[in-house]
Amino acid sequence: MIKPEGLKKGDKVAIVSLSSGLIGEENFIHKYYLGKKRLEEEFGLEVVAMPNALKGLKFIEEHPELRAKDLMDAFKDPTIKGIICAIGGIDTIRIAPFIDYEVIKNNPKIFMGYSDTTANHFMMQKAGLVSYYGPCIMTDFAEYVNMFDYTKENVQKVLFDGIENYEIKSSEYWSDDFVPWGLENINVARKLKKDEHGYELLQGGGKVVGKLLGGCIDAFPIYVGTPIWPTLDEWKDKILFLETSEDKPSPDYLKCYLMNLGAQGIFDVVKGIIVGKPQQEKYYEEYKEVYKKVLKYFNKQDLPVLYNINIGHAVPICVLPIGTDVEVDFDNKKITLIESPIKK
Repeated sequence: MIKPEGLKKGDKVAIVSLSSGLIGEENFIHKYYLGKKRLEEEFGLEVVAMPNALKGLKFIEEHPELRAKDLMDAFKDPTIKGIICAIGGIDTIRIAPFIDYEVIKNNPKIFMGYSDTTANHFMMQKAGLVSYYGPCIMTDFAEYVNMFDYTKENVQKVLFDGIENYEIKSSEYWSDDFVPWGLENINVARKLKKDEHGYELLQGGGKVVGKLLGGCIDAFPIYVGTPIWPTLDEWKDKILFLETSEDKPSPDYLKCYLMNLGAQGIFDVVKGIIVGKPQQEKYYEEYKEVYKKVLKYFNKQDLPVLYNINIGHAVPICVLPIGTDVEVDFDNKKITLIESPIKK
């Protein structure tokens, strides 16, 4: 896997809308400007929106080829050092026919997002590029009042500093509060709670080293059977990471998604699993039982599973590099980036 160069102050980063065009809507475009301001003032970056990124829901839905062009043009532009997604959605798969994997491979740079951006991470995997499952503009960089220190530290340590042996610790706080997006609420902060769980070991144990691969599990059915879905060989020896979206799928739906992974043989070839904190901790205990039950169906009671990781739709979130070696110490509940996640 090719590592991109890390970010540094003064670098230009591009904003893309690859699934939903929500950030371009009149009621929400303030989120773009807030996120832009944070990236510029708190990280020292120069922020540009790609030509179609802010054209709104209808335009973005109708023009998957232009979404893909924005992404390809951002990779081709030597002045752009990083690409950050505006938000996820449910429509990224429609850009797949327009992706040039050689362009990605030959122009490695930081790419980050989560949720339906899982599709793009599978594209980066196919191109052989390390990518980063982490903050989007609308949801994290544009958090009202302040960006969470936990997320801000992860961005700095992973994408800028590229520290070896950096431990992705559990956030000491979380939130199940939602502040409706609107200019009238721009000065309203979420209420935070102390995290009472930390990382939880669901089953198995030991210490494994491998590269991460995974994403938002309730988007997986969109990708399975398409050219971007990883082959069984690509899942081999990976550490599978999974998280659920703001749709908060029922335990029965989660069971279906996991049964599909088991039927594909993925549980037979991965080294372990890390699971994200469910948004607002909805179905927190129920999901744990589903994981254990489904893994038992496939005789994988010894496959280690670490639960309640701050990824994706949790609040706040960390940054996970996809494609560099990570050590998960299940017994001691530690996740460590044992190599630099960026080219140094």
